[in-house]
Amino acid sequence: MMVSIALEYQGQLHCKAVHGPSGTELTTDAPKDNQGRGESFSPTDLVATALGSCMLTVMGIMARTLEVDIAGATATVEKSMATEGIRRIGQLAVKIRVPGEFTEEQREKLERAAHTCPVHKSLHPDVQMPIEFVWG
Repeated sequence: MMVSIALEYQGQLHCKAVHGPSGTELTTDAPKDNQGRGESFSPTDLVATALGSCMLTVMGIMARTLEVDIAGATATVEKSMATEGIRRIGQLAVKIRVPGEFTEEQREKLERAAHTCPVHKSLHPDVQMPIEFVWG
C-alpha cells in the first residue's frame, strides 16, 4: 500500500507535512546546531521518533498475538549526530520500558519483534542502534 505525504517548504528552514490518508499535519525546523531555531522536530528527530514508535508498534502487534497487554510501555530514543564526515545520524540509542509481568518466552518474542521493526531494518548499517529493554 502506498502512502502519500505532501510537504511544503514554508521558509526560515520550516516545512509542513500532511499525511495523505488522515490529513494530520506536522511541522519541522532545522536544529539549532544547523542554522535552525529548533522550534519543532528536525527531520532527523523524526527518524528517531519513527524508530521508537515503530518498535513499540510491532511489539504491540506481537503482544496481541501472545494475548498479553503492553499498555504503558515507553520508548526513549537518544539521537546523536556523527562527529566526522558528512552530517548524518551516528547513533539512535533506544531504551524500551515495559510494565507488567511476562514469562521469559514472552519477553524474548517481544524483544525479537522490536528488532524486526521496518524502520530499524531500513536504516543504514553505519547508524549504531543499541537497544535496552527494561521489564516490570
